[in-house]
Amino acid sequence: MKLLANLFRAGHVAIIMLFVACAAGLVAMAALSLWQGFTPGGYDSLQNRFNTILEAVGMLTVALVTLELGQTIFEEEVQRDVKVSGPTRVRRYLSRFFVVIIIALAIETLVSIFELMHDDPAKLPYAATVGVCAALLLLAWGVFVRMNRSAEELEPESMAETKREDPHVK
Repeated sequence: MKLLANLFRAGHVAIIMLFVACAAGLVAMAALSLWQGFTPGGYDSLQNRFNTILEAVGMLTVALVTLELGQTIFEEEVQRDVKVSGPTRVRRYLSRFFVVIIIALAIETLVSIFELMHDDPAKLPYAATVGVCAALLLLAWGVFVRMNRSAEELEPESMAETKREDPHVK
């Protein structure tokens, strides 16, 4: 059984390494985009350079989300070796996931709006729809946390156990 647990943990570590590799690739691609956007003497117009820089911001956002998700998996599954069963653990795990996704969607909405304002204003409703979806996710997350809070009150020992783990995970 211990061998199976170690293999399971090694699988998580391999997945986390893939997250890190993907994030590193996105950061490298964003750096190349930034270089193209800032390099003087290029043949692109100022508007194309602006769009290139905005695309780099979008890539960096996705890279950050990738790293955050990898960190969440590492801390919750490897360091804590948690089985998501209690309401406190579920809320914490989903909250970490949702905060990253909502921030990424909000930043992507801003980047898309800036880009589409100049290129194709007819597509602005699509970018706004992504923003509305981020807002709806934020609202749903708030409802989930509120409803989960009452479930936590039924299991105070789960909350106490989770709080005891916090100093060990840094």
